[in-house]
Parts: sequence; structure tokens; C-alpha cells
Amino acid sequence: MREANYELLEEGGCYGSIPGFEGVWADGLSLEECRDELEEVLEEWLLFRLSRQLPGPIADGIDLVVREVPNAANWTGSAKGFCILFSANGI
Repeated sequence: MREANYELLEEGGCYGSIPGFEGVWADGLSLEECRDELEEVLEEWLLFRLSRQLPGPIADGIDLVVREVPNAANWTGSAKGFCILFSANGI
């Protein structure tokens, strides 16, 4: 959210987006409303991408990666188990 860009609109209200996060944008009547909406959109966007095992951008050196985990079916009860890995600065 630190990288978010906000623009005050001539007709009133505010528009916000986050560079590198295609399709993540919001608008609101005030800057605070726009920020709140943008935070919600970002959360939903990340959850959607992770649930579909789609890649996402690296932000602040943090990379979210979904990988299959051997024997994870033992903990999840499903045929395959997946895990979300957080990698900071390529570590």
C-alpha cells in the first residue's frame, strides 16, 4: 500500500491504484474511502491469484509462491496439498 498512487478527481472524489498490480484500483468520495477500498481490492486480488496458483508481482522484496507439498494430503485431507511460501529478497 506504500506504493499506491492516488489522484484527486476534478469532478470530486479520489482514484487509487498500485503499480505492478494489474487490475487493482479503487475510487471513493474521499482519500480515506479510496484507501480503504483499495486495501480490500488488493486483498481480494491476492486471494484470487493464490487460489488459482497464478503468479503475482514481487512487492517490497516479498514473493508469494504457491507450491505443491509432498504428503500434504495427510494434513489437508485432499488428494494434493499446496502451501503458500513467502520469500523475501529471493531467499
